[in-house]
Amino acid sequence: MSGGSAGRGGWATGFMNRRYVLLDVFTDTPLTGNPLAVVLDCEGLDGERMLRIAREFNLSETVFVLPAINPVHTAQLRIFTPTAELPFAGHPTVGSAVLLARRSMGDVEEFEKVLVLEEGVGPVRCGVWGRGPKQGHAIFDVPRLPVEMAAPQDRDAVAGALGLVAAEIGFENHRPSAWSAGMPVTFVPVRNLAAMSKVMPQPALWSAAFGAPVPDVAFLYTRETTGLGRHFHARMFAPTFGLTEDPATGAAAAAFAGVVQAFDTPPAGSRRIVIEQGFEMGRPSLITLEMDSEGGRLVAARVGGDAVIVAEGVLDV
Repeated sequence: MSGGSAGRGGWATGFMNRRYVLLDVFTDTPLTGNPLAVVLDCEGLDGERMLRIAREFNLSETVFVLPAINPVHTAQLRIFTPTAELPFAGHPTVGSAVLLARRSMGDVEEFEKVLVLEEGVGPVRCGVWGRGPKQGHAIFDVPRLPVEMAAPQDRDAVAGALGLVAAEIGFENHRPSAWSAGMPVTFVPVRNLAAMSKVMPQPALWSAAFGAPVPDVAFLYTRETTGLGRHFHARMFAPTFGLTEDPATGAAAAAFAGVVQAFDTPPAGSRRIVIEQGFEMGRPSLITLEMDSEGGRLVAARVGGDAVIVAEGVLDV
């Protein structure tokens, strides 16, 4: 067996020990929700190396924590899927906020803390509530209000790409639309839970429905839910990002505020929406979306959820 000398801080010269933490996000129960890897010691890593580490974890997203550019902020985050870097993502924001707040508080288990995390989309303000030694709840201000984008016009193409028929696309006045609050998403209303359970993406037909300029991330939603106290049931597919299906998508929930404002036209004031996602995958997740409306328009939005630490380790890279 070939060997190598152990370099300071790592297994071999040129490598370092880098701590990482695995969390389950948008849940308070380990082994549910959306898994997240957070790498804490990122000095000397460039984007290419980060992408290779993200592929090693092979989760929907991996976060790399760096010192903040602005010294009054908490940290800089770089977020990678197995195939690309993202300017913003929800479950990495929630999970990283809970972890960084938890680590900053030492042995204090119950606490409240405000963080500002620098992401590609800009500074993201987060509030965190500690709930024991391994978990917490975070809520963040949506960094950009949703803006509408080019949406699919061919309902048959959308249905075909999802393995459904055209009659299963849409409910009430809801039709396919596209919005971005930092990550462009196409939103597809699905008739009911029965239709949602039948969804089977068709890669050969995907670009016909979700090709440029339409966002190729598809967030499916229906008003029927599996539990009380919830408002929408959702699934998310992003095959071009290497994600067959995502258990919980906070960035899509942020943009979903635009959908709710456009189609449900809520009255002035604040509204709290609970979105359930990941149930078909056996990774049940709950995302909270808070919306403030005024004069018929959305003026602010926040996304929140729980996160729980499930593992810690060291990378020798």
